[in-house]
Amino acid sequence: MCKCFFWGIRCNKNDISKRHAKELDKKLCGYQSVNKPLGTGDAVFKTKKFIKDKYFLMLLPDDLIIKKNCSKSMIAVHKKHKCSVMASIKVNKKNVSRWGIYNIKNKINNSDFTIKEVVEKPSTKRAPSNKAVIGRYILPRTIFKKLIKLKPGKGGEIHITDAIQSLIDDNEKFIGHDFRGKYLDCGTMNGYINSSLEISKI
Repeated sequence: MCKCFFWGIRCNKNDISKRHAKELDKKLCGYQSVNKPLGTGDAVFKTKKFIKDKYFLMLLPDDLIIKKNCSKSMIAVHKKHKCSVMASIKVNKKNVSRWGIYNIKNKINNSDFTIKEVVEKPSTKRAPSNKAVIGRYILPRTIFKKLIKLKPGKGGEIHITDAIQSLIDDNEKFIGHDFRGKYLDCGTMNGYINSSLEISKI
């Protein structure tokens, strides 16, 4: 279904250990350096040469999910519905400005829903729900056609959610998946410390 990829921020191949370089040579993963943090959309676009299949799975490293395999359950949803899938979690309404937030079109079952809209880091008043985008995506390769046309959005960054919204506007089906498992947020210093403590218990 997909090929895994990852990218580095402000680094180059000289920063990779010999052991990891050998793994990359096996082509299990692709490596693409990013010299400036211009947004997730920009980083994803730079991986285009690695993506050959119709869909690909993307994982953001600062979102950790333990105890249950979120990617595996998302792939099952993708195989059933033959469409893109994005991970979802309920967040405190006061913190919605940190996330991309889902506007739900309709509920499929207790854990899945079709997505009407994704609002990038809305204010509390503008947020359509308290269901947030978590860094697990099954995306169509056609998203690259949207990314190449995108202009910087909020904060001067190129947001993957803007490209996703453009696909939704073109009637591309996206499903939000309320995953099982424990979410660890490494996107803040406190979150990183707490996540490290949690992982040390495993």
